[in-house]
Amino acid sequence: MSSGDLWARALRVIPGGVNSPVRAMKAMGLDEPLFAARGEGAYLEDVNGRRYLDWVLSWGPLIFGHADPETVEAVVEAARAGTTFGTATEREVLLAEEIVDAVPSVELVRLVSSGTEAAMTTLRLARAVTGREPFVRFRGNYHGHADPFLSEAGSGVRTLGLEAAAEGRVVDYNDLAGVERVIEGAACVFVEPVAGNMGVVPPADGFLEGLRRLCDESGALLVFDEVITGFRVARGGAQERFGVLPDLTVLGKIVGGGLPLAAFGGRADLMERLAPEGDVYQAGTLSGNPLATAAGLSVLRRLTPEVFEELERKGERLERGLTRGQTPLGRFERVGAMATLFVDDYPALFRHLLERGIYIAPSQNEAMFLSTAHGDGEIDRTIEAVAEFVS
Repeated sequence: MSSGDLWARALRVIPGGVNSPVRAMKAMGLDEPLFAARGEGAYLEDVNGRRYLDWVLSWGPLIFGHADPETVEAVVEAARAGTTFGTATEREVLLAEEIVDAVPSVELVRLVSSGTEAAMTTLRLARAVTGREPFVRFRGNYHGHADPFLSEAGSGVRTLGLEAAAEGRVVDYNDLAGVERVIEGAACVFVEPVAGNMGVVPPADGFLEGLRRLCDESGALLVFDEVITGFRVARGGAQERFGVLPDLTVLGKIVGGGLPLAAFGGRADLMERLAPEGDVYQAGTLSGNPLATAAGLSVLRRLTPEVFEELERKGERLERGLTRGQTPLGRFERVGAMATLFVDDYPALFRHLLERGIYIAPSQNEAMFLSTAHGDGEIDRTIEAVAEFVS
């Protein structure tokens, strides 16, 4: 079935024809989304049989590329034993141990099914622990689609230009003075330690350290949303890379190995407030799903220092090619294996690359994601295609 046929059918049964708004490509000047059929390594194939070099990688989870054989084998083996049980399993314990071992600030961790679920429960926990309702967050950051987080958020909210009512004292990213003005009485400060939903924006020197200091002084908790950065900019995430420890951490994407799984964790004295031991309720039918934990374990156990050295080398090659000294092809921002090329006409760049079989995010507000499956050839091909667009 062609993508045109699928699009016509999707519009009849799915709001807007897609199940996540950023997949729609109208903001890029296209009438229909890309309908994927299969993926392998750094490549994605659509239902029309066209092959694309993929820099989206399902928005970040696929650090070993599409259809990674070890991950697929782990999921198939788990599925043969049962797809869900609704009771505790060994792999939940093993994955929790991997997370606690990797993420410096996490002493206890709870597994859930999505980043939105993890973020909204973390906010609930922070409010309960501090006895405070207000919280501080940043313009252009994205913490999922729960009501408190949506106004002035990044990702698809910004791409589509949507207005949304929400809670929180919203300040500009990297504006430490702005935080200082509004932090009094706040339950927590919620932040992407590296912004990834307004394009990639690194933290300014001293910003994360300043947030830690302001939280300590005011009694607010510091929450790092590491859904994107966790296991990507370092095995222990941005908190390992920058040496600043939050009180609570939100995880997603890579932690589930490409299947629906997320997590939140932190200091034991805070996490012990969760039910059944504590008074803060959270539950989920598919939390710790055996297929997702199998995928997550398969990925996390292979994230060695050598993997991150390889990703850093590839990132540097991409950065050199897209900046080219005094004649940059755009403003390029990168932290580890996530990056964004900012250009004046991003939709035109998107269409130019798509026509040449290169798929980047259909939004200037999203990131490019490197994987071990991207080789020098894929990187150089992308650099040449962008140079052709600029010239």
